[in-house]
Amino acid sequence: MKHVNLILQESVPRLGESGDLVKMKVGFARNFLVPQGKAIIATQANVKELEHQKRVVANKVSKELKDLGAAKKSLAAVRLEVAAQAGEEGKLFGSVTTAQIGDLLNDRGFKIDRRKIVLAEPIKEIGEHKVSVRLHRDVVAEITVVVTATE
Repeated sequence: MKHVNLILQESVPRLGESGDLVKMKVGFARNFLVPQGKAIIATQANVKELEHQKRVVANKVSKELKDLGAAKKSLAAVRLEVAAQAGEEGKLFGSVTTAQIGDLLNDRGFKIDRRKIVLAEPIKEIGEHKVSVRLHRDVVAEITVVVTATE
């Protein structure tokens, strides 16, 4: 049986991910993968184009990670203060939410989506708390949130 080299255009279960170079039987390639646009024949030109695209993406990701590293450093210096109603023992009547933290960060000039703010558990006590901000799957910054009681 003959085989042909293909470049996958999209992820195919039990075969590979988009951009992978795979060796398949000619019939499966000719009857299924190529007609449905899931793969293209791996000619020399196509392989060079794939390698070029991978380099472009790698450069873009490294530049983005470098920029996010600078943002992480500036976020690490942030100290937010939140005033909330609390009982005598320091327990809050409500909790400090990611939306409140996101609004305070936006007021300071950081454009951070509240869904990127990670609270392990709701903040329900006065005091100093560490809160994670997920900038990228590999870059997580920690900010300090100080909760004080209002009178």
